Order: sequence, then C-alpha cells, then structure tokens
Amino acid sequence: MSGNPYQDGRGNKDASITNTKGIGTMTPAHRKSGPTTKVDGGPFLIGDTMTGGYGKGPDILHECTIAVNPGEIAVIVGPNGAGKSTAMKAVFGMLDVRSGSVRLDGEDITRLTPQDRVVKGMGFVPQTSNIFTSMTVEENLEMGAFIRRDDIRDTMEQVYDLFPILREKRYQAAGELSGGQRQQVAVGRALMTKPKVLMLDEPTAGVSPIVMDELFDRIIEVSRTGLPILMVEQNAKQALAIADKGYVLVQGRNAFTGTGKELLEDPEVRKSFLGG
Repeated sequence: MSGNPYQDGRGNKDASITNTKGIGTMTPAHRKSGPTTKVDGGPFLIGDTMTGGYGKGPDILHECTIAVNPGEIAVIVGPNGAGKSTAMKAVFGMLDVRSGSVRLDGEDITRLTPQDRVVKGMGFVPQTSNIFTSMTVEENLEMGAFIRRDDIRDTMEQVYDLFPILREKRYQAAGELSGGQRQQVAVGRALMTKPKVLMLDEPTAGVSPIVMDELFDRIIEVSRTGLPILMVEQNAKQALAIADKGYVLVQGRNAFTGTGKELLEDPEVRKSFLGG
C-alpha cells in the first residue's frame, strides 16, 4: 500500500471524463477578439437579452438580461441549475452569446475575449481555482496586477486596508489560508487590476455564516467607492439584503427583477426561492 488512495485501486477509473493532455478543457467563447463599437446610454455594464450556451451545445440562457451601475451591488440568485454562473460567464466572455449583447462603459464588447475584457476593466473572481495556492498572499496580489505598468504599491495598501488579515499573512502561502481568507485573496487579486466593474461568482461558497457576513461587509465597502459589483450568490436572502438590484433566474430566464428590498418582500419570490 502506497498510502495514496488513488494509487491503491480507489478513485475514478473512467478515463472518458479526464483530459490526458493535462490542460483545461473550458475555452473562451472567442479565441480572438472581434471589433468593439461605441454605444450611447444604458447601464454601465449590461448583458442584454443574452441567449446562448457552451460551444455547440444547447442554449442555457434565454433572453437573459442583467445590469449594474456605478456604486451598485447587483445580485443574481435562483435555484440550482438556474443559469446564474452561466449568465456571469456569458458577460465575461466564457460563453457563446448567440443573440443579445454585452456592453461596458459605452462599448459593445460582445466579441472580445475574456483577456481583452479584463483590459477593458472587468475584474472577475470565479467560484473555484481563484488563487495560486503555492504562492504567497503578496505574490497573488502582484499577479493580479499583471496588466498594469504603473506603481501598484498604493493599490496593494488599499487591499491590505480592506482585508487586514492579508497584511498579517502577506508572506504566507495562500494555500495554507482558511476558505474565507482565500476568498479575500481572490477578491484582492481582482481589485489589483483597478477594475471598472467587479464580478464575483459565489464569493461566500463554503464559508461559515460569520465569514459570509464579513465578506458581505467588505463587498459593501468596495461598492461605496463607486465600483459596480455584479455577484452570483447562493445565499439568496443575505445577498438580496445588501443588493441594490436583484435578478432571479429560472432555467436561464429572468423570472423576477427588482431592488433587493422589493424581491425580499415579494410573496411569490419568498415562497418559491427564499423558503417562505
């Protein structure tokens, strides 16, 4: 016995679900960026009537619209499988938008790659695999500033002021941190790009209620600087309580849209999605 359960006859033997070349299989919707066009009016960031899916697969989103303006927190909620994270990935360019558009700060960016959307000002924090575990906290933050050519020290100090525990653990490997602290590193790394909009995919997944409240407090603090925040969140009640806008998705469609307060007080939303 080697002590490794995956070498001792256990684990998944179905090679059809693995990638033997050792690289990720998820690819951006666009390998090369297409043109952008100027647009007038509308929200600061909007995924407008998006319909689409992954690759050649079926449509997952159906005329779905989500938007956020400076200083707002917009939250996407809904049951499991509703298309919440898919809508976020569509806005970020990880999903083929077959109809509809994505517009940011006066530009139609529907044909841009995710990399070029970051350059345009999108800061995206995925739910998983969102930090470099073998690197220190500070190295992770430095990696977040990879597109910048100016002095990043002021931004790093701002991140440390926002998340004081990261300053304390700045020279510790990020993989040694708790789940909540890792999420702080991931958010901090996104903020190092000095984004125009911050997108968070389930930032409180797997953390304790106390840590969730702390993360929400920091998210509110960031939004008060004027930075728009678009967030997918499974903890619907808590997320809507801090939301300026809320979008309830069901099967890839907009089921309910309103302010966080309106959705929390809507009897049908409460009964169907918030446990009464």
